[in-house]
Amino acid sequence: MKEFRDRVAVVTGAASGIGKAMAERFAAEGMKVVMADVEGPALDAAARELEDKGALVLPVLTDVSKAESVEALAKRAFDEFGEVHVLCNNAGVGGGTGLTWDCTLADWQWTMGVNLWGVIHGVKFFVPRMIEQGTGGHVVNTASLAGLISGPGIAVYHATKHAVVSISETLFHELRLAGSQLGVSVLCPGWVNTKILDSDRNRPEELQNRPEEEKPLPMREQMEPMIRGLLAQGSPPSEIAQKVFEAVRDRKFYILPHPQYRDMIRARMEDILEERDPTYTPMI
Repeated sequence: MKEFRDRVAVVTGAASGIGKAMAERFAAEGMKVVMADVEGPALDAAARELEDKGALVLPVLTDVSKAESVEALAKRAFDEFGEVHVLCNNAGVGGGTGLTWDCTLADWQWTMGVNLWGVIHGVKFFVPRMIEQGTGGHVVNTASLAGLISGPGIAVYHATKHAVVSISETLFHELRLAGSQLGVSVLCPGWVNTKILDSDRNRPEELQNRPEEEKPLPMREQMEPMIRGLLAQGSPPSEIAQKVFEAVRDRKFYILPHPQYRDMIRARMEDILEERDPTYTPMI
């Protein structure tokens, strides 16, 4: 995409973190922005911030894990603005940490619902209409460095992000074969200074762990302070949003904002090709 002014961007998970920064970056280009999030007060506050800067914003309370909610989001966006040119399937949660066998079924269901089904629902309800527009555009799916490598303690998160990378690659090939003008990017950042570790604040009641499942988990207790520290030292979301904007502008597929981790990605690819045991290098 080369023209952004007066075009329409839809961003999920837009009330905070990377999503909010994306919304701000696209608004700075003169785009109309549909901001979607499950956290109502934070969404309203983020939308007001952009409106105070002169942006045209449509906040829509959305639970991306629910098909009907994302379908309603698409209807609001197209009814209000007629077209959608940039879709950022960005909403995500941290999910359960700890040994794979210690993660509860509720951990899996909640994290898969947001991180994976959120992307599936976005593609399902937006992409066909974006293709029909015939005006071009771009889809950005937020994965993670955790979608390109694997390590201990975050199996639930890894699983969702690996799936998002694969869906994005498949979508890229399909759009090319269909002759569509839509571009695709997959965002795979490392540590970013966000509140993702506090995403339990938005965990639905029906997917809370039962009291008897809340036993002490040594790996989880060891990992959380370390992860909080790495997040606090991570890149500001605005830097990631700038990389996203550049990828949309330049039709770049893989967005790897943290080149210091490329050797880890390379090692995994070489492990696969050489059929050897996986290499583990901590993300610090």
